[in-house]
Amino acid sequence: MGNSTWPKGSHFVRRIVRLQFVGMFLLALVCGGMSGTAFAVRPVAMHRAHRKHFRWLHWNPMFRPSHESLLIQNAEINRLELPRIQDETELEALKADGSLLAIRAGETLRFDPRLDPSRRYSRLWTRDFTEDLSLAYFNRFHQQIQVNSAVRTVKVQKKLRRHNRNAAPADGDTASSHLAGVTVDLQRRGMSKEQIRWMEHYLFYMKALGLVEPEEERRHWCFHIMVSGNYSDWRQTQNIVPLDHPDSDIPETQVAEGSGTK
Repeated sequence: MGNSTWPKGSHFVRRIVRLQFVGMFLLALVCGGMSGTAFAVRPVAMHRAHRKHFRWLHWNPMFRPSHESLLIQNAEINRLELPRIQDETELEALKADGSLLAIRAGETLRFDPRLDPSRRYSRLWTRDFTEDLSLAYFNRFHQQIQVNSAVRTVKVQKKLRRHNRNAAPADGDTASSHLAGVTVDLQRRGMSKEQIRWMEHYLFYMKALGLVEPEEERRHWCFHIMVSGNYSDWRQTQNIVPLDHPDSDIPETQVAEGSGTK
């Protein structure tokens, strides 16, 4: 009896061992596959993270957009008691009474051809600033500045927000300052590092005087510049514009012949 049971027991044990071995083999395959998948994904994720980090380092503007900047822009609009222009009717009325003036294209300044001619307008001081800046830039680089955007209506801003999640709101304390006609967007794309540095130093000087509130927008690669109503008064007392000194991090001021300032 004992001799008859052992072969059966041995056969049974061998089956159990064989099944355990097969099970362990299958488990190893599954784990190996999962591990392989994990190792296949991780380098990609790390590569993407590296690229994202690299882009973050590469994008290092002097005037990064912020919630605080939008509050400053709207505080100036409120101080000047300017309306946020609701629609085309209000826009045309402000043009008719001289509250909004046409920004003048010429040798030193051009418009993005996609910008509606009816919105190539701004407040007097914003127009003066834009034209002064474009002339100083032309004197330095012999190239034009391009205006990508100027005055907008609330209706236009709401439409813009539908396909641009980074666009400022159409109302509230952080509403777009374009709605009051005090802001221009100047194209940054295509500028050399030297030209960007010059622009940043020009704006740094003006911001230090409390005359502008600039941002450098990444999505559309432009300088978004809200101009203070104080620019007109300051301009009347000046015959200088800021020019970048190549060996300094802060711009100096230098006489710009024919700058148009007084």
